[in-house]
Amino acid sequence: MVSKAVAKIQRFALSSLKGLWQAMNAIGLPTPRQVTGSVLLISLLLTALLSGVQPVAATNFDRKNLRQQDFSGQDLTDNDYTRADLTEANLSHANLELVRLFTTRLTRANLEGANLRGATLDGATLVGANLKDANLEGAYAINIDFRGANIEGADFTDVLLDPKDNDKLCEMASGTNSVTGRDTRETLFCP
Repeated sequence: MVSKAVAKIQRFALSSLKGLWQAMNAIGLPTPRQVTGSVLLISLLLTALLSGVQPVAATNFDRKNLRQQDFSGQDLTDNDYTRADLTEANLSHANLELVRLFTTRLTRANLEGANLRGATLDGATLVGANLKDANLEGAYAINIDFRGANIEGADFTDVLLDPKDNDKLCEMASGTNSVTGRDTRETLFCP
């Protein structure tokens, strides 16, 4: 877990340094090599890059058969599962923030406690899926099939839903999310 955090910091530092360098050159300011103390900055960056930690990159699983795979507790941030088959996959407590799940089959998938903040689920099939305590805050979820899904304690705050899907979800909504403390019915604006 620590190595993933270090990799994210390295990626951010590298992109920030490169952007700063380009901006300074564009307006005629001295580059970091010419600025006093830049040797320290560059040596710190090189130490981080050469420490053996590989940067985390988004992975593309477009149209892949990932049935019954175990991704529980994994950091899958920003991955692309467009049109993938994740039927009966275990995604419990996985970090799926900003993941693309366009028209993905998640039938009977276990998404209990998963972080789906900002994910794109448009056209996904979640028939019989377990979304208990999942956090879908800010996700896009148009034209979703939630039939038979367990949404107890799921947080739908600021989720873009089709009104007919919202009405169906309100029929089965119950519970409070154990992480955000939000009531499922309130996050769906159920009557």
